[in-house]
Amino acid sequence: MLYRKVPKTGDELSILGFGYMRLPAKAGGTVIDEERAIRQLRYAIDHGVNYVDTAPAYHLGKSEQVLSRALEDGYRDKVRLATKLPPWSVRSRGDMDRILDGQLATLKTDHIDYYLLHSLTKESFLRLKQLGVLEFLDAARKDGRIRNAGFSTHADLPAFREIVDSYDWTFCQIQYNYLDEHNQAGTEGLKYAREKNLAVMIMEPLRGGNLGARVPDEIKKIWDGSPVKRTPAEWGLRWVWDHPEVTVVLSGMNDEAHIDENLRTAADAYPRSLTGEDLSRIGQVRDMYRQLMKVGCTGCSYCIPCPAGVDIPGCFSLYNDHHLFSFNRMAKFQYFGRHGGLMGGVSYAGLCRNCGKCEKACPQHLPIRDLLKEVSREFEGGMRFIIPVLKGGLWCMDQTGKVKRAFSRRT
Repeated sequence: MLYRKVPKTGDELSILGFGYMRLPAKAGGTVIDEERAIRQLRYAIDHGVNYVDTAPAYHLGKSEQVLSRALEDGYRDKVRLATKLPPWSVRSRGDMDRILDGQLATLKTDHIDYYLLHSLTKESFLRLKQLGVLEFLDAARKDGRIRNAGFSTHADLPAFREIVDSYDWTFCQIQYNYLDEHNQAGTEGLKYAREKNLAVMIMEPLRGGNLGARVPDEIKKIWDGSPVKRTPAEWGLRWVWDHPEVTVVLSGMNDEAHIDENLRTAADAYPRSLTGEDLSRIGQVRDMYRQLMKVGCTGCSYCIPCPAGVDIPGCFSLYNDHHLFSFNRMAKFQYFGRHGGLMGGVSYAGLCRNCGKCEKACPQHLPIRDLLKEVSREFEGGMRFIIPVLKGGLWCMDQTGKVKRAFSRRT
């Protein structure tokens, strides 16, 4: 296992982090296979992984519970533990302490090593600041409940920079892979964060596994043509690790063979170790994916800000995922979360006012207004009813946690 240092602390973290959000399941895929999930994580830790990431939203609260049991028997001392504050559950300054204290109890620990504000948008960060979240982070760091403060985000580059500049963060977490060089924070955001001395944790290095599994025949042909034989997943991970600004790459591992493959890759994935021929081949794969995509959006973001608030590149990215990776069932849920208001502000395609400003700015000359209508038809049917139901589910999960904690204190 290779390790990279956190710039502000010198903490050495494994370049492969274990994302505890896609745990193995049984009973038709609805129940976590807890015994297997614990065994997998401990195996990874035994082989050098020392960064584990979870959140209250993962597996509807079950991830933190299973993780607490996985880190028994001395394993807690072997890892840096990361979890997150869910902005959608925060209504007051007191909620922040309540949620963190509940997480400490659930995870059976006296501190969180890396604590993130989860999936920040410009709007949700502004609201949290007004409620006192920066003072909360200062207090939690001072009293030792958290060691390092950070945030995760799918926001665009301007919003990302604004968040970075708003606090003395130790780290941040962004989506980054060879298809998302210019989407969300992108390469510019990666470099900006590192200029500010932040550690950068990477999520979705394979776009939820899509870049490593069931690749189209056209893509497979390009990979197979390489004299260096690597799996699609290895190519994708190595591309991310090739960037020296990257600290940890998170992988939501739930298969023993994938864990072994990722561990082997993480043993020699040094920064700037890919050759010019390697990078050219990855570029060919990127170009082919874009040819196969439903919308030929490169994520350049010239079309935003949209006067109506539509996150045009973000909507197109998930629309492409939905059609390119037909086995991916998460695109619509991610659309609700990122754009429909489930986890923050709204930026969905249906907000388009048909002004045409985006089309004048698009270097690809895409018929953006017509394409946004397609996205809206595909993703937004019933959204007005689904979002309140999902929000209700998150609220119920939060209330259940309150009751459990209150009951445990009385007993």
